[in-house]
Amino acid sequence: SLTLFLFAAQRHVLTYMEDAVSQLLENREDISQYGIARFFTEYFNSVRQGTHILFREFSFVQATPHNRASFLRTFWRCFRTVGKNGGKYSSICCYLLTAQEYHCLLQLLCPDFPMELTQKAARIVLMDDAMDCLMSFSDFLFAFQIQFYYSEFLESVAAIYQDLLAGKNPNTVIVPTSSSGQHRQRQPPHDCNPLEGVEASLFYQCLESLCDRSKYSCPPSALVKEMLSSVQRMTFYGFLMALAKDQGINRALGALPDKGDLFLDPAMDQEIEKLVAQVSGLSVSGPASSSADTGNITRNSPRINSPWKPLHHRRKMDAESEGSNEETDSSEN
Repeated sequence: SLTLFLFAAQRHVLTYMEDAVSQLLENREDISQYGIARFFTEYFNSVRQGTHILFREFSFVQATPHNRASFLRTFWRCFRTVGKNGGKYSSICCYLLTAQEYHCLLQLLCPDFPMELTQKAARIVLMDDAMDCLMSFSDFLFAFQIQFYYSEFLESVAAIYQDLLAGKNPNTVIVPTSSSGQHRQRQPPHDCNPLEGVEASLFYQCLESLCDRSKYSCPPSALVKEMLSSVQRMTFYGFLMALAKDQGINRALGALPDKGDLFLDPAMDQEIEKLVAQVSGLSVSGPASSSADTGNITRNSPRINSPWKPLHHRRKMDAESEGSNEETDSSEN
């Protein structure tokens, strides 16, 4: 993982240097007590660990492939228990949530995360515009991974698909060049007859050409070829669902575990157990304890050590928590 990080970082080192300097200038008074050297050490450690995207603006979260993979992994680690625990909507052991509810979870990590991306991910699962339908965590997560990480690629795929349906030459499709996440508006393809679609071999030829000339992240062409060579025709949403379910593409992206291991995270479970043990050590054993005894317990109990985090985490969380809570509350009404 360290090798992959170094490879990703050297391609986007300017992005991280500019962001680090910007954070340093914004918080120079507070950072003076830690020292500039320590700040840069902590900043790039957080980039390596993938925690640098927490509570950051969407423009930064989607700025590099490493940022996107880090956000996906953080979302999985934070909310995997949504799928692991029993819920009121399901007879099996998992919660089922709507697109709006998943969007609220995304906004807990990135307050300005766009609803459009959440809706597009939900359509991969639901195959229609019934956005109030319920989805399992695993179905949404793998669909969201494809839509979020390959967003520019999928927009061009939608354009190619529409042109193939209309009998046009797909080679005239313009590849998106915006890095802001706000791409040109194009209506998603509507598969009038899901049994028709387009010829799979021609579709792959166009996608292979797209991957060759695109400067954005694309799925491995060999895996896409294998996927499309097994069918004669393919619809747009059928293609998106195949991407989301393909474990080879999931492994190549490297952000999430295999579906069978989705609810396993021994490292996180171990950290939670440590925190629970520390918090239990701080609790008062009985209600009859006097104030003096309580003071002794507090002084003699072990302290919970928290690693120093970049200041923008706290600043962003404090500044935007009110709006994020309001959004979450509205989804529960």
